[in-house]
Amino acid sequence: MSDIKLNTEWLEKLQPEFDAPYMQQLRSFLAAEKAAGKTIYPAGALWFNALNHTPFSKVKVVVIGQDPYHGPNQAHGLCFSVQKGIAPPPSLVNIFAELKRDLGIDPPPHGNLTDWADQGVLLLNAVLTVENGKAGAHQGKGWELFTDKIIALLNEQREKLVFLLWGSYAQKKGGLIDCKKHLVLTAPHPSPLSAYRGFIGCAHFSKTNQYLQKNGIQEIYWQLQKQCN
Repeated sequence: MSDIKLNTEWLEKLQPEFDAPYMQQLRSFLAAEKAAGKTIYPAGALWFNALNHTPFSKVKVVVIGQDPYHGPNQAHGLCFSVQKGIAPPPSLVNIFAELKRDLGIDPPPHGNLTDWADQGVLLLNAVLTVENGKAGAHQGKGWELFTDKIIALLNEQREKLVFLLWGSYAQKKGGLIDCKKHLVLTAPHPSPLSAYRGFIGCAHFSKTNQYLQKNGIQEIYWQLQKQCN
């Protein structure tokens, strides 16, 4: 983890976490997994991709996911997003379906959400790594403490952010957020198991922009570029 590059704003905020015992233990765990020949997603250079695309002072919206996709070439450090050339997974298909219903935006031909991240949408998984083919394999190893600190820092030191909490796992993070300072929107998870129990119809994309506009903040342009790098 020593060779990982992190945006200077975030590094300044999070340096105490990197020095904490739990992070030393997480480093040791990940090093042992690699030494055992296990494949870890995403690639090490992408573990902090969400933070690097969305610096602390630029965050407008926070989407909280659980852990990275565990198939080859999918995860690239932004929750729900997949790399170019990979078909959007079912949850992302439903996110695009709600975008179409809410704002009339046609689904793009790819599932790369980097455009959102570069506009201030922090696409943060609670756990930043996973073992190939084993969903949740790195839960409880320390990442949750790290990402909870990210949420707590944003809650304390920023104001008028929008937190999109989809599903029960993300909604548990709501306890870290002051609803008087920020807008917190909740809905069922966009997975096929729950999307039609309230995610479809939640209108979170338009509600986010209404809140930002009301507070004099540049809205998010949710239409993704047709091509992505």
